[in-house]
Amino acid sequence: MDFQAFLEYVPYLAEAKLPAMAAHIKMAPMERIESLNSTMKNSNPRNAAVMMLLYPKLGETHLVLIVRNSYEGVHSGQIAFPGGKYEKEDIDFCATALRETHEEVGVLPEKMKIIKSFTPMYIPPSNFLVYPFFGICTEEICFVPDANEVARIIELPLSVFLNDKIVISAKLTTSYANNIDVPAFEIEGQVVWGATAMMLSELKDVLNSVFDSVV
Repeated sequence: MDFQAFLEYVPYLAEAKLPAMAAHIKMAPMERIESLNSTMKNSNPRNAAVMMLLYPKLGETHLVLIVRNSYEGVHSGQIAFPGGKYEKEDIDFCATALRETHEEVGVLPEKMKIIKSFTPMYIPPSNFLVYPFFGICTEEICFVPDANEVARIIELPLSVFLNDKIVISAKLTTSYANNIDVPAFEIEGQVVWGATAMMLSELKDVLNSVFDSVV
């Protein structure tokens, strides 16, 4: 989608109703659905925030994702949104998302405009409650990835993201079960599943609902 055309939808996106669990469930492993709410009640989770950032590249609307470096941890090597844990100097979770996006991919906070907060997502394996924020940057971005945390940056065209052909079923071993079928997105040859896929699902549903309803 042409970025200037996309900007015309932004006021409607800011007011859009969030589908929350109705969108999350589309990309959630069955075992995740059954355990999510009961697990969170007794977990005292840590807080984090991520940025779902849309921006122009060669005039077309793109969404930035990162491939995390390999490390000893449950999210090693996974595709994710830029973001990270809340720090005590952050005035709120929005500030966390802005700061972490700057640290991880080099976008200055003042270049990003937060449009809307999305439904928080609890991640049982790491015991994080993640607050997603939808934002835009109106300029082309020269990303500067943090070599300690980011292996690669993915600049995903919005037209590709909204194409249902990238929605797949993948057989994976997760923290819940071995060799199970999991709903996922296939992006640049990699499988995106779990919390990131569930947040992507809500973003996709909100975008589609606005694009379909606004003439």
